Amino acid sequence: MRISATPQGVGLAALTFLLHLAGNPHYGFFRDELYFIVCGRHPAFGYVDQPPLVPLLAAASQVLGTSLIAIRIVPAALAAAMAYTVAALTRDMGGGRLACLLAVIGATLAPILLAFGTQLGPDSTQMWLWPLAILCTGRALLRSPTWWLGAGAAFGVAAEGKYSAVIAAAALLLALAITNRRPFATLRFWQGILIAAALLLPNALWQALHGLPMLELLQNGQHGKNVVLSTPEFLLQQILLTNPLLAPLWIAGLVWCLRHAAWRWLGIMLGMLLAIMAALHGKAYYPTPIYPALFAAGGVAVESLLARRHRAQWAACSLCLVSGLALAPLATPVLPEPVLLAYLGWLQAVGIRIPATENHHRQAVLGQTFADMHGWQTLADQIQRLRTGLPQPLRAQARVFASNYGEAAAIDVLSNDPSMPPTLSSHNQYWLWGPRDYNGAALIDVGGNLSDDQKLCTHATEIGQFHAPYIMPYEDGSAIILCLGLRTPIRTLWPGLKYYN
Repeated sequence: MRISATPQGVGLAALTFLLHLAGNPHYGFFRDELYFIVCGRHPAFGYVDQPPLVPLLAAASQVLGTSLIAIRIVPAALAAAMAYTVAALTRDMGGGRLACLLAVIGATLAPILLAFGTQLGPDSTQMWLWPLAILCTGRALLRSPTWWLGAGAAFGVAAEGKYSAVIAAAALLLALAITNRRPFATLRFWQGILIAAALLLPNALWQALHGLPMLELLQNGQHGKNVVLSTPEFLLQQILLTNPLLAPLWIAGLVWCLRHAAWRWLGIMLGMLLAIMAALHGKAYYPTPIYPALFAAGGVAVESLLARRHRAQWAACSLCLVSGLALAPLATPVLPEPVLLAYLGWLQAVGIRIPATENHHRQAVLGQTFADMHGWQTLADQIQRLRTGLPQPLRAQARVFASNYGEAAAIDVLSNDPSMPPTLSSHNQYWLWGPRDYNGAALIDVGGNLSDDQKLCTHATEIGQFHAPYIMPYEDGSAIILCLGLRTPIRTLWPGLKYYN
């Protein structure tokens, strides 16, 4: 099995990589990127809130030292791989040069997909691996059953990046059961399923051995943290997340798939995927890694519609390119913050707003994603200064307790003090790591959760507050408390501190 190279596919992939290379490394580390780095430095078959692939990639990107550029190269490379796969898929659907160009423009510049290629996260892997699995599925149906092995491997690796790949695979199986049951009678098809299951098995066992923490986390997230959408709202978000001016391209692709028997399964797969995700109250962006494949079909549809109408072809490409670039600053940090604020104000004036995915009393002025790229170095430096300022005997015993994994990971990754011990937190994977060797003598409590809310300290003194421009409002002004002497041993407290969310 080999995905043959075409000069156009290689060129579009290279342009995609260069686009991200120029736009990605700005502002600062995203909250989750810092967390992934810390998790990846503790290699395991799984973590409380994710499979192991992305943490391992994040940690590997930092082997030569802490570097924003290095970690952002990873999603840039994945976006380039996605662009190349989309071009290959477009060719398999019968598309020519115009179809490939339109498909890659849509898949690269749709805001949510552009965001996946900007910062490293689970969806960075999905935006490439789902289209790759779809490409292999198409070739298994139209060329050789051997391609089922590639589809199984792609879905298996994808599931080690994010569990939503299992839902995508289920949607594909349902679509095949409706449109074409012949593959179920072939050996290669079941071998592909075995490959996918074998790749997922280590993480599934890890989750089972640790009490299925991911299931507990998802249940908790639906009770206050995440925005729960109705089905119409969920479907509307698919248009907004892919750009209202680019969305007609993948919608045309959906229609094209449903009208062509050889690719009807792909259109039905999208319908199944959306139905399952909406029923499970998933976040609106969860199904979006399938859209690169729909953009490929849309490119073929538009090319067929505009055959031999060269001016209309150029107009279609220009419209897609301009509309994609116009909303690019919403997904990638290319504008200075004051300029971005002015741009966001103009967009709101014309009725375009960034949809929130989590419930907060106050939303960040830059939006949650960009807010979570600010303030982390400031926090790490502040905690380091406060700890250094403690008397030597107290400093040697002091540990830092952070209210969430973003704060904890920022201190762990961005502190340049080699004597700084690992940060403690009760949030997600940090809780599973436990209190380590902390003896309860002194604690620097970021957020004041222990000392203020639970009154567990013998002596509690506010020694600072965390302030930084553009950060999430709920963290701006967080108290930093020096807690001396816990009234209850930390290991006794720890089970009740668990915060999976």
